[in-house]
Amino acid sequence: MRGARAPRGQGHPSSKMGALHRPGVLLLTYVLAALEFACLFMQFSTVPYLARRLGLDSIAFGYLQTIFGVLQLLGGPVFGRQKRQDEKGIWGVPCMLERTQTGRFADQRGARAAFTLSFLAASALFLLLAAACSPGLPGVALLFISRLPSALMHTLPAAQMVITDLSPPEERPAALGRLGFCFGVGIIFGSLLGGTLSTTCGIQCPPLVGLTANLLGAVLSFIFIPANTKGASADTQVAPPGGPKASVFDLKAITRLLLLPGVLPIFLIKVISGFPSGLFQIMFSIIAMDFFQLEAAQTGYLMSYFGVLQMVIQGLVIGRLSNHFSEGALLQASVLAFAVTGLAMALMSNVFHFCLVVPGLVFSLCTLNVVTDSMLTKAVSASDTGTMLGLCASVQPLTRTMGPTLGSLLYHSFGVAVFGHVQAAVNLLVLLALWRKPVPEKRDKLR
Repeated sequence: MRGARAPRGQGHPSSKMGALHRPGVLLLTYVLAALEFACLFMQFSTVPYLARRLGLDSIAFGYLQTIFGVLQLLGGPVFGRQKRQDEKGIWGVPCMLERTQTGRFADQRGARAAFTLSFLAASALFLLLAAACSPGLPGVALLFISRLPSALMHTLPAAQMVITDLSPPEERPAALGRLGFCFGVGIIFGSLLGGTLSTTCGIQCPPLVGLTANLLGAVLSFIFIPANTKGASADTQVAPPGGPKASVFDLKAITRLLLLPGVLPIFLIKVISGFPSGLFQIMFSIIAMDFFQLEAAQTGYLMSYFGVLQMVIQGLVIGRLSNHFSEGALLQASVLAFAVTGLAMALMSNVFHFCLVVPGLVFSLCTLNVVTDSMLTKAVSASDTGTMLGLCASVQPLTRTMGPTLGSLLYHSFGVAVFGHVQAAVNLLVLLALWRKPVPEKRDKLR
């Protein structure tokens, strides 16, 4: 066919699988992704308590999180890749760390190099965290320096690349969706392990375990992940020569998409409705220590509870609701649930109250993300789906970039209740706007 090129290495895909065949490489990819998620949430459950032990207040901790978010946002395009139109992130939602860029590190150097570099960067982060726990070293400086390797910690985009390259198109959505299970395993076991080890073995134990786990991941990646997976699938899609290469940083492409009928209102709802809950999530570790008075192990249990609910609601509830209700109705339901849970958050006074609020909060988050992503991809042409998904994927890292400083200032000035008040007020206004002017739905993608 004209305008198409044969995939690289198509003639000998098995030669690039190394010691493992294609199913083995896919299984190892899922294991490495789960390992990365577990270490990530083990870090999230440990760093707040280390920061508090080193004397940092909530504002300084907000600066620490902002640095992490900025470095992840800046490092993402280096590992990013051209997202195919049928690719989704975990649980059908675009990966927050991936960008629709072309010709970056993972594509140029291969899956083995991408995985190995990511795990080595994570190893450096945990090594610096372990050093920050030592009384004889400058702990605060090392804690901030430990954020620097996060710019290269992008295992998930590399995993998505391998799964996409090794999976036929008809199996690709399901194969990518299994990363959601890896995410759930990571948040449950990582939070539990981080909190339990901090309480029983000391604050330095989780970083040392994370260092060991990431070094193991680097070794497994270097030995068993193939250097190049591009020729492993005969169905690899290549953009036509001379065709446009969309990017989420292409302001012309972003403006054109946002000005399409029905796109801008949905995108604004996605950003505005979810921003207050994003602030609360960013500050949750500080709230768990100061407001709920939880130890590290107890915070780990609470995070695991959050992860289980997220897996259940995302995997079982939303799919069934989408079969019985329209996307517009589900969008209104998610905004209404945000407003109600915001009022409950403003009134909660202990961790038991929060446990009662969490199911509604998780339902709101999952439903808003899934429904808005679905509506936005239906509102654009098939050729613009990748760009729109990349634009959606940029919302959460931008929140993590701006949110820590703003959230810490709000918490320091007004306390926990302010997050509930802001969430309720913002979403009641969004709900009023939806009732006055419902968002038009499109059942089929524009051609």
